Amino acid sequence: MKRLATATVAAVMAAAPVMADLVFPSLSYRTGAYAANGIPFADGYADYFTLLNERDGGIGGVMTRLLECETGYNTEKGVECYEATKGEGSLVYQPLSTGITYQLIPKATADGIPMHTMGYGRTSAANGKVFSNVFNYPANYWNGASLVVNHLLDINGGDIKGKTLALVYHNSAYGKEPIPTLEALAAKHGFNLSLLAVDHPGQEQKSQWLQIRRERPDYVAMWGWGVMNQVAIQEAANIRFPMENFIGVWWSGSENDVLPAGDAADGYKHITFHNVGDDYPIFDDVAKYVVDAGKAAGAGDQVGTVLYNRGFYAAMLAAEAVRKAQEIHGVADITPAMMRDGMEALEITEARMTELGMPGFGPSFAVSCENHGGPGTGAVAQWDASAKKWSLISDFSSPDMSVIQPLIDADSAAFAAENNITGGCN
Repeated sequence: MKRLATATVAAVMAAAPVMADLVFPSLSYRTGAYAANGIPFADGYADYFTLLNERDGGIGGVMTRLLECETGYNTEKGVECYEATKGEGSLVYQPLSTGITYQLIPKATADGIPMHTMGYGRTSAANGKVFSNVFNYPANYWNGASLVVNHLLDINGGDIKGKTLALVYHNSAYGKEPIPTLEALAAKHGFNLSLLAVDHPGQEQKSQWLQIRRERPDYVAMWGWGVMNQVAIQEAANIRFPMENFIGVWWSGSENDVLPAGDAADGYKHITFHNVGDDYPIFDDVAKYVVDAGKAAGAGDQVGTVLYNRGFYAAMLAAEAVRKAQEIHGVADITPAMMRDGMEALEITEARMTELGMPGFGPSFAVSCENHGGPGTGAVAQWDASAKKWSLISDFSSPDMSVIQPLIDADSAAFAAENNITGGCN
C-alpha cells in the first residue's frame, strides 16, 4: 500500500512503474479533528485489498493497488487528491465525506469514473437515471432518518404524535442531509422537530445541550462525526439525558464515540446498515494473511470495531463489483467504465456473503440503473458500557419509501434540469 500526502502525490506517482493492476484510491484522513474515526475506516479498507492480494493473488488474477491520499476531511484537499490520482486508472472513488462527494459528482461523471458513497453523500444519487456514475448502496441518509423514526415508532406502540425529536447535527452538507426527510416524517406522524446545528469541529456544544435541558425533548438524534460525537455524548451525560433516548446515525456510533464517556454512555444507540463485532470467519484470514504477516495498515487492533468493519465492507463491495465487471466484459484488468457497469449490475446474496466468510454481515440486494441506492434497510445497535461492545437490539427493517422516494425523485429531477441531464435507462 502507498500512503500519499496531497502535496507529493503527483510526483510520487509519476515515478511509479506502469503495471497491470486494479487501482483503488483511498481518500483518507488520518490527521485532524476527524482522524479518530477516519483511521479505522481507512485501515479496514486497505486490509481487505491486502487480504485479496496475499491470499488470492488479487481479483481474477490481477493484483490490487491502493493509493491512499490524505484529505484531512477537507473538501479542497479531497478534490486535489482526486485530480492527482484519477490518471492512475483509479476504478472507484469513496470520498468518505459528503462535502467532497458534492464536489466530485460532476468531475467523476465527466471523467467516466464511478463513485461509491456508502451511507453518505448526495442521497438523491440513488436515482441512477440521473446520477449515472454515483452509487450509494446499501443505504443513504434519508433511509437513516426514516430508520430513526421507525425505531421511535417501535418503542412507542406506533404512535409518536406530540413527541419531540431534537436533531443535533454537524453544520455542513453532511449534517443537513436528513432534515428534509425528518420534516416530512414529522408532518406524517405528528411529532415536533427541533434543529440544533453544531459548527465544525464540534468541540463546543454547551449552548445546544443547555437548550435541550431547558426544552426537554423526548428524544435526541445525532448526525455527527469525529470529536463532535464524543462531546455530544459527554454533554448528554452531563445533563443526565436518558441515553436510551439518544440515537445516532451510523457515523455517530463507533467505539471511539462512546468510550471516552465511560459508564455514562451505557444505553446509547445508533442505527447501522451492517452487523457488528468480529465473529466472522473472514477475520481469521485477516489475522493469518494480514495482521500476523505484518502487512496490516494499522496496528491490527481495530479488527471487528464498527468503523474498521465499515471500511472492510466498503472494500468488499468494491471487489465484488470488480468481479461482476470482469464477468460482464470478459477481461480481468478492467477500466473505470467497466467498473461502473459492474457496480450497476452488482448483486449481493446471503449465499455469496457466506462464501466470503461474512454470513449475516450485510443485506442481500441488487443494484440497477433505476436504483443505485440499494434496499436502505437498517437495524439499531446499543452500547453496553460494562461489556464495552455494541449489540443489535432490533431486526433489520425497511425505511418508509413512500416518503423518501418522492424526495429522491424531486431532488434528482431538479439536478437533472439544472445540469441538462436527460438520463434514462436502456
